[in-house]
Amino acid sequence: MKVIIVGGGIGGLATAVAFHRRGRQVEVLERAAAFTEVGAGLTIQPNGLRALDAVGLGERLRAGGLADPPAGIRGRRGDWLVRNDAEDLKRRFGAWVTVHRAALVDLLRAAVPPEALRPGIDVRHVHPDGTVHHSEGTSTADLVVGADGVHSVTRRSLWPDHPGPRYVGYTTWRFLAPPQPVKGSAETWGSGERFGYVRMPDGRVYCYAMANAPAGSRIGLDELRGRFAGWHDPIPALLGSAREEAVLQHDTYELPALPAYVRGNVAVLGDAAHAMTPNLGQGACQALEDAVTLARAVDTLGVRPGLAAYDSARRPRTQQIARRSRQAGAAAHWTSTPLTTLRDAVLPLLPYALFDRSLTPAYTWTI
Repeated sequence: MKVIIVGGGIGGLATAVAFHRRGRQVEVLERAAAFTEVGAGLTIQPNGLRALDAVGLGERLRAGGLADPPAGIRGRRGDWLVRNDAEDLKRRFGAWVTVHRAALVDLLRAAVPPEALRPGIDVRHVHPDGTVHHSEGTSTADLVVGADGVHSVTRRSLWPDHPGPRYVGYTTWRFLAPPQPVKGSAETWGSGERFGYVRMPDGRVYCYAMANAPAGSRIGLDELRGRFAGWHDPIPALLGSAREEAVLQHDTYELPALPAYVRGNVAVLGDAAHAMTPNLGQGACQALEDAVTLARAVDTLGVRPGLAAYDSARRPRTQQIARRSRQAGAAAHWTSTPLTTLRDAVLPLLPYALFDRSLTPAYTWTI
């Protein structure tokens, strides 16, 4: 069996690893000139680590250093709106790991035969029969996997009438701050904007900020510092230590639900299938789940039955998590003063079990 994978990011490389470990011939077509990843930090939650365990890489990631689960949500003055029991979360669900995106890509890439990696290939169209047209000609395979991101060519080829990704109304900045004494991780909500930070194993701090803005807005570091100047420590210090060239800004998109994740001999996974808001931090974890589930189903059942089983298993779960992710961050982007005042007053009074129920389905996945 030959498997062509379109896209060499986290989801695509994880798919290549999963099929390669099952003895299948894989070929990864990546548009970029090299297999690498731009970005900053990435938290792999317990379900993502279990997916990596399925391809023999979980312990290698854990060896780089464990992280604490998110401590909760704070108001801009530092008061707690939602407080998690980090030790209870670790006891019930397992470990969290924070890693640089490029380091995870390197780990996955090293587990794929070098001859299977084809950078600099621009895929133009994918047919349901497993034919792929690209900048170097045409390739065919028993199975094609579209792991080519939110603006997926594979998805557009198979479902040309689907509306495609939609902008959710806020833009996101990410950067790594130099090592400094912060504890754990937390997210802070204001009025139409928020800021989060996570300590990396090497002492650096992965930071992200989000703010309501028209699509295509570009806001520099000085303005970003001004937005959060009055927020609680250590937010001003983290922004103060950032370098302009290290701050990445991307508009935030999500994908309206697809009617299927498979067509013919082709499947889509990761952001190509279910791009979601980052509010639950589950985007990469769901791509890893997709990869190992797809490889196991096809290896066990064959291509067409395996694809049907993959779609049946993954589409309801990922679309549910995408909905929960959208809902989880909605209140952070309210701009009405009465609404945000009410939010900040009510959230601390709600039972923790209410928040726990929204997290449990994501963390408890097993292959």
